[in-house]
Amino acid sequence: MKRIGEHKAKKGLIRFEIDEEKGIAEDVKITGDFFVYPEEVIGELENALKGKRLEELEKAMEDFFAVRLDIEMPYINVEDFKIALKNALRGENEE
Repeated sequence: MKRIGEHKAKKGLIRFEIDEEKGIAEDVKITGDFFVYPEEVIGELENALKGKRLEELEKAMEDFFAVRLDIEMPYINVEDFKIALKNALRGENEE
């Protein structure tokens, strides 16, 4: 099942696509029109969320950002990512 959620932050849209199987995030894709530096951070975050139970995703994301103090995200913050994630977990869009 694919779960999709978006959040329009102050300066950019954040979109989560989560392929879920039996409560596990098999694949996570984070896209949108926001800026994050270093660029590879989004791929690292996606990998950090893959394989986790859906109810563990928010904490896993908080833990990821807590240790990565080198991340620059102009006009968006971790809360914006959490809102997009929660919207994805609430929404179910099968494709």
